[in-house]
Amino acid sequence: MSFTTGRVVLFGDCDAGGAVYTPRISDFVIEAALEFLSFALGTPAARAIMAMGVLPPARALSIEFLHPLTWDERVEIEVAVRAIGQRSFSLAIVARNAAGVDAFRAMLTQACVCSRTRRSVALPSELRTALERTTAAREGHRGVS
Repeated sequence: MSFTTGRVVLFGDCDAGGAVYTPRISDFVIEAALEFLSFALGTPAARAIMAMGVLPPARALSIEFLHPLTWDERVEIEVAVRAIGQRSFSLAIVARNAAGVDAFRAMLTQACVCSRTRRSVALPSELRTALERTTAAREGHRGVS
């Protein structure tokens, strides 16, 4: 199952030309990923994941810019699990404008790091189960590509 969230491009997200300032797209990606994880876990993700004894730093972030976004434009951001590893997971993200045009695609890989030792640890079972549930629900449906 993919998850979709929406947002409006704010004036402060834009450069002087009125287009989204490129680094803000990474914020859109992280915000959408956290909303997806909150949905998957059924509770606010940041606190829930930290309560599992892990921190989820980004290990990799890749963004492909496809179409400009401008101030006051509504964008729908679709998030789906791409991969679940032993110590990390990857999310695929696609943002579309009101006309349905892909504005950007992103891939975010988050690692699991022990909050005490700052060393890599296995994905907590509760998080793994929540991620697997979303992939099982997605089977047979078109996901984020």
